[in-house]
Amino acid sequence: MASDLLERIKELIIDRRLPPGAPMPSERELTELLGTGRTCVREALKALQAMGIVDIRHGFGTYVGPMSMAPLTEGLAFRTVAGHYRGEDSLLQLLELREALETGLAGRLAGRLAEADLAELDALVARMEEEALDGAVRVETDRAFHAALCRGLDNPLLSEVLEAFWSAYRRVRADLPEQRSADPRASCARHREIVAAIRAGDSLRAQAAIRDHFCNIRSHLRLTYRFAR
Repeated sequence: MASDLLERIKELIIDRRLPPGAPMPSERELTELLGTGRTCVREALKALQAMGIVDIRHGFGTYVGPMSMAPLTEGLAFRTVAGHYRGEDSLLQLLELREALETGLAGRLAGRLAEADLAELDALVARMEEEALDGAVRVETDRAFHAALCRGLDNPLLSEVLEAFWSAYRRVRADLPEQRSADPRASCARHREIVAAIRAGDSLRAQAAIRDHFCNIRSHLRLTYRFAR
């Protein structure tokens, strides 16, 4: 009954084409529309608020929520972290999902990024090269590069899904052995190749560059989980 009520309220939002921020019917109106008690309606609205579907503003009413991907992102990150500490290769699984997404988007971005966006990527690679001189590229710089790459598609959903990887990685990072054999200059070169391929408008080259970049990370994680077992 409770789940049915949630679905009916969600259907109401869809049927009325209510956008985020739009006012919802009052509790009294909902009880009449749905043929149920006010307590049931309140509990359903609380559950929907936890999902980001509605926003309850005490003293003002209930509104359609932002419908953010945050609950999914947090759930995916938590699943990954919990699995990692149980000895599962959950971070590797999430990395492979991220690789598939970024490989696909790289092909679509080839030849389509504005020069200003390419200049931002160039600047981030230059920063990586400076950091490499000190021994390692900072995770934050690598993250900024991939975030800038994803912005080129103007797809907030994609950016939020990819954020789950970084959130999970940040939480388990201290538990991962350092890549002592990795050459930070090679990482810089791989990122430079990604930008060059996209600037040249070569989709296949861009996809190959992304796969090459992830191959190194994937190999490191596979070794990590192999020795952990």
